[in-house]
Amino acid sequence: MSVNHPVVAITGSSGAGTTSVMRTFEQIFRREEVSAAFVEGDSFHRYDRMAMKDELARALTDGDHSFSHFGPEANLFEDLETLFRDYGETGTGRVRKYLHDEAEAAPHGQDPGTFTPWGDIAEGTDLLFYEGLHGAVVTEKVDVAQHADLLIGVVPVINLEWIQKLQRDKEKRGYTTEAVTETILRRMHDYVHYMTPQFSRTHVNFQRVPVVDTSNPFIARTIPSLDESMLVIRFANARGIDFPYLLSMLRGSFMSRPNTIVCPGGKMDLAMQLIFTPMLWRLLERRAKAG
Repeated sequence: MSVNHPVVAITGSSGAGTTSVMRTFEQIFRREEVSAAFVEGDSFHRYDRMAMKDELARALTDGDHSFSHFGPEANLFEDLETLFRDYGETGTGRVRKYLHDEAEAAPHGQDPGTFTPWGDIAEGTDLLFYEGLHGAVVTEKVDVAQHADLLIGVVPVINLEWIQKLQRDKEKRGYTTEAVTETILRRMHDYVHYMTPQFSRTHVNFQRVPVVDTSNPFIARTIPSLDESMLVIRFANARGIDFPYLLSMLRGSFMSRPNTIVCPGGKMDLAMQLIFTPMLWRLLERRAKAG
């Protein structure tokens, strides 16, 4: 953790909705004139797209049916921890970018599914903002979570998470339902051991719970909308949270536990604005006082 160079991390599984949360933070940063160094978790995968396919084929040949992007074998956890630690100490660190598609790859003259060269974060940013799978990961060798000043989990209930992943991978990546289902099954071991434990280390969790039937996510035709959901917001430490104010601003919300607010899913963006803006103020005020 750092006073002078805060690290904010959004953590969630593939298909959980972390990208939507990132867009909300982009709005906050623009409004509050915060200069953020954005880091995508995909850039810390160990293998590019083709190499990952080769490694997966090798693992299956060797009888390993749990090799996945969720686990340490497919990621550079040590490098991610180094980035968080170095940024906290110096305000910079080594990063690269994973180029997902043609639009991202064309300006670099590279193929989609590859990485840009490593480079240093430009000096002068106010904070580092990470969005990806492993912002709070801890293993026997690394502890990424200890270096973050604000950790946020995005955790839809599991059936909703699967529906979102199925729809995204089929529509945007052309995968079949069977192929996505196979990926979900293969990732389950790493999901349990490396993804789920992170959400006990986060400072705030946003969990979307649909209020429509999602009993069989593998036949769902549409993703339940925000208005068809409730949002469970859990604070690890309720001290300093103005719950009466939040309840008054989030119409239809209520407290389910002393550290938990439940509100209509359509209020998700507003809830994030209300909760995270003062948290960022505190981080930046602390930074200004230390400077």
